[in-house]
Amino acid sequence: MLYVSLIVALVAAILITPLVKRLAFRIGAVDAPNYRKVHSRIMPRLGGLAIFIAFIIGLALLRPVPDVQPGENPFMIPLAIVLGATVIVITGIVDDMREISAKAKMLGQLIAGCIIVFVGGIQIEMINLPFGGSLDFGFLSIPFTIVWIIGITNAINLIDGLDGLAAGVSTIALITLACMALVMGNIFVLATAAILACSTLGFLFYNFHPAKIFMGDTGALFLGFMIAVLSLLGFKGFTIVSFIIPVIMLGVPISDTFFAIVRRIRNGQKWSDPDKSHLHHRLIDMGFSHRNTVLIIYGIAALFGIAAIIFSMAKIWGAILLITVLLVAIELFVEVIGLAGKNYRPLINLVRIFNK
Repeated sequence: MLYVSLIVALVAAILITPLVKRLAFRIGAVDAPNYRKVHSRIMPRLGGLAIFIAFIIGLALLRPVPDVQPGENPFMIPLAIVLGATVIVITGIVDDMREISAKAKMLGQLIAGCIIVFVGGIQIEMINLPFGGSLDFGFLSIPFTIVWIIGITNAINLIDGLDGLAAGVSTIALITLACMALVMGNIFVLATAAILACSTLGFLFYNFHPAKIFMGDTGALFLGFMIAVLSLLGFKGFTIVSFIIPVIMLGVPISDTFFAIVRRIRNGQKWSDPDKSHLHHRLIDMGFSHRNTVLIIYGIAALFGIAAIIFSMAKIWGAILLITVLLVAIELFVEVIGLAGKNYRPLINLVRIFNK
């Protein structure tokens, strides 16, 4: 039945996206070119609605049920996910139509996060430490969970700057998440992530360069929200090592977001101010074509996914070594392409000092 649901979700996205494209033009959900955009003509940007509808169709067909503790209602988690995702999608639709303020979008994300926590009962209460003991979040468990959801939601949104970029990176993350869920025996996360991946792949038929439609905030926020929630379901209750797995898996959007904040603070800007120095912007500035830039970032995202899988199977010291190598590699890559600013080169400068 899972295979049928995956095919249905894929086909549904392919069939629904052209209809959503027409709707986007009719209601004014379009993206006009400006100095920060790489496209040169008005584009419809409601594509995330097609992903959402296809996902709901596939989910309704399969109706996966998560494993819960005795006495808990297994249907509350799927209900919370659908309700929270609906709030996110409505927020995205309004933003795609009217470009609402950052505070208004944050309010929608906050409401969706609260639905996940209070309706679905999903929260990170404690993490077991690698060398013994545990870290109990106590009263901070609820805000920590909501901050995680909002953070990942916006991280996906920030990389949505080229045709097929956010959709492709999200698909890679979802496939990685499904593989991890398969290893851990979490059938609900496996099925949900796989259905969403197929829905996004169907949309990519129209979104890969040259795109016929953008996913808009409707899609970017929805995909980020779903990845954040599914990673909580897939890794809650494990050690701090396994909690790092979704962070590695989402290495592209998380690192891009982190260094965007560093860059803006160093430039005396607000951390939320938009600019044209994200990862995809820097690669294009280096001379790569639109299509090649997207494919390069796909490759980087896939490497992070593979690293997450290897990390999950490594012993503690192997995991520490892998994290160290990843951090050094990310820092070196960031300095070479100027992601945190043209004059930000602490690691390169340190190497030069030692060479002298």
